[in-house]
Amino acid sequence: MDKGRFAVPAGVTDWATALGVAALLLSTGLSGSHPSGGRELLGSALLAAGGLALAARRRAPLVVLTVTGLCAVGYLGAGFEALAVSYLVAVYGAVRAGHRAVTLAASVGLVAVLHLTALVLRDGPPREVVAQARNTLELAWLIAAFAAGEAVRQAERRAEEAERTREETARRRADEERLRIARELHDSLTHQISVIKVQSEVAVHVARRRGEQVPEALLAIQEAGREASRELRATLEALRDDGTTPPHGLDQIPSLVKRFRTTGLETTLTIEGHPHAVPAAVSRTAYRIVQESLTNVARHAAATTASVIIDYRPDALAVRVDDNGKASSHPAPTSGLGLLGMRERVTALGGRLRTGPRGAGGFTVQAELPTSGAS
Repeated sequence: MDKGRFAVPAGVTDWATALGVAALLLSTGLSGSHPSGGRELLGSALLAAGGLALAARRRAPLVVLTVTGLCAVGYLGAGFEALAVSYLVAVYGAVRAGHRAVTLAASVGLVAVLHLTALVLRDGPPREVVAQARNTLELAWLIAAFAAGEAVRQAERRAEEAERTREETARRRADEERLRIARELHDSLTHQISVIKVQSEVAVHVARRRGEQVPEALLAIQEAGREASRELRATLEALRDDGTTPPHGLDQIPSLVKRFRTTGLETTLTIEGHPHAVPAAVSRTAYRIVQESLTNVARHAAATTASVIIDYRPDALAVRVDDNGKASSHPAPTSGLGLLGMRERVTALGGRLRTGPRGAGGFTVQAELPTSGAS
């Protein structure tokens, strides 16, 4: 459930509750009729222990339920008369944590044990002895603690369900908006770009058949049309990706490398280590790093060769892409949107990304993606 900006930490609240209950039990037990000597010391210790045990009620609710119940039996047998407030708080905590059946069984058993303990260890008429046991654990208070714990548990569950519903609604609306944008882009741009691309290619083809020199401007238009078509197609695929189609991952990297070979870029793929299953997010990020790196090489590096290395490590996946193109010797080149996107993906997974010119010439992209904790 939502907490305020200045909410008290749970640990502080638990210890405050434990100390308060311990003080209440001690003051109640010692203010009423109680034994003296060693039994007084034992009963006081049990009263305090029952209260202090509540400090662990969130971490170990069933253990605290057992400890507080045993303390109640102990100080009743020692001759103290005090309501088992610590056990009631433990019942509330255990039921809130979802342990209803165990709590109910433990409470029924404790009621029986308290009556048996009073009959065996306390002096006096049976009716008075039973009344002393009943005063230690009132049935009405027990039912109230059980009901309070169940009410809070149901309220928290409803709050979690409402939060999950809000997230699902927001995700669905985002998907709908993404698809709407994809349709708008497709309707408004795809046709026009296709026309430009086809017309420029026809013009280049006709000029070459006639033996005429193709103007540089026309070649630039042809290349720009092809590039715009590829970019738009990739953008539409990303926008339409609603999670129902298998995402690109490590399995698609060999076919990706093969496609770049067809462009004239001599590309090699090397797998090191022992291949094993990695989280889906790591697999997707590795694919995008290789895709973006090779795309940058093909567009900007004037390279003839590129190498892709996938290294499977025990707790990480390392990806490295090198080329022999023209790279600035500056140690920290200005990152484009592609490198920025790669860095954001890697950082989101808790990994590291290093990019820069190689000493032997060319450019390198190195990423290390942890495989533990990613999903």
